[in-house]
Amino acid sequence: MKRYMIFLALPLLLLSGYDMAEACTSVIISGKITADGRPLMWKNRDTDVLDNSIRHFRGEKYSFVGLVNSVSDGGEVWIGANTAGFAIMNTASYCLKDDDVPASEMDREGVLMYRALEICATLGDFEHFLDTLRRPMGVEANFGCIDASGGAAWYETGNYTYLKRDVNEDEDGFITVTNFSISGPVSRWKGWERFVTADAVFREMKMHGTLSSAGPLGIIDSLSRSYRHDIMGIDLVKDAGEFLSETRACVPDQDFIPRRSTSAAVVVHGVPAGGDPAETLIWAALGYPAVSVTVPIPVSEDNHVPAALSSFPESGMDSFCGLARQLSSGYVFYPCNGISSHDRYIGLRFVLGDTPYSTSTLACCRIAEAAIKEKFMPLYERFTEGVISAEAYLRAYDRMSRDFFSIYENAFRSYIHWKGPFVESF
Repeated sequence: MKRYMIFLALPLLLLSGYDMAEACTSVIISGKITADGRPLMWKNRDTDVLDNSIRHFRGEKYSFVGLVNSVSDGGEVWIGANTAGFAIMNTASYCLKDDDVPASEMDREGVLMYRALEICATLGDFEHFLDTLRRPMGVEANFGCIDASGGAAWYETGNYTYLKRDVNEDEDGFITVTNFSISGPVSRWKGWERFVTADAVFREMKMHGTLSSAGPLGIIDSLSRSYRHDIMGIDLVKDAGEFLSETRACVPDQDFIPRRSTSAAVVVHGVPAGGDPAETLIWAALGYPAVSVTVPIPVSEDNHVPAALSSFPESGMDSFCGLARQLSSGYVFYPCNGISSHDRYIGLRFVLGDTPYSTSTLACCRIAEAAIKEKFMPLYERFTEGVISAEAYLRAYDRMSRDFFSIYENAFRSYIHWKGPFVESF
């Protein structure tokens, strides 16, 4: 029965068209409901610019680390955290603009976030920044922020006004956001399908008692690598055996959380209220998440971002984003003979299932992440427990992080050095 449900639902997807390219999925989880009191911010970034990097910047008041387009030499950030413990991200909103500000003066979200990371330490600072920013602000977005004082909030922001949604005051302790704002008209909401799925996943985590202990790796694995679609009522990861045995593993690339336009998945792990901002971590998987590996990055005054994450002006094969892009083009978006709209489909046979020549790419991701976590967490815990200084922690991290990319390569060696049959069609 499920097989027919899938086949009957797929044509409906093709008729629905695509969402906007700048269409992210995200959540803020309050430190009030996490086991360690630390807030979490997750962003699955969708964009036309697929080559992304993590870069360190020295700002006017604070240094910060953030996700950027690899071609950028600075001035824009799409999620990041600074040395004061303040972090910010955005999702595009398509229902806030009700003015005649021309397109040439819009799309300044990345510039706004870069400036906020330079000068803001708290949510109060960010609100003052918004209050005093020149109008029109040139944005139509939901900005998510956390700070080291326990603050956690969304700001639905247009050219002239903003609405604050305090995550700490939400009865669920988390707020999921895609590409609409509750202050905008429902008729213009975008990204509802992804919102329904992502919000359901977090609600189920809370119901089962696992949300409080959800960490960055678990969030990225459960959400950024999810092929669950609650509108259609399917979960292709959960039902991978049946799906792979009864179909050609080819599905429309429509309204899953990860999409062809996904350039990165990032989680900022903040600190408890009053905690040391130096304990802030960014966990980033560059490229398509089903073939990418999540890496922890400290936020510090000096640059400690691993070179393989920090490409400029483009990512080569010796970088996380470059390798992920090669793997996704070869084993997810591979050519689709006999289908004219092949760029609207993805192949999940290698993502979800083992072959005689390889394990699934999801398994490869988890193997690499487990190895990186096993190396990193003992060092990090020695720092947070006061056993070693921040300087010793960062020096050891620099030495350790040189191995992260080779761990990624080793986990995906069967795909990098493919010896199976040539992959030419679905």
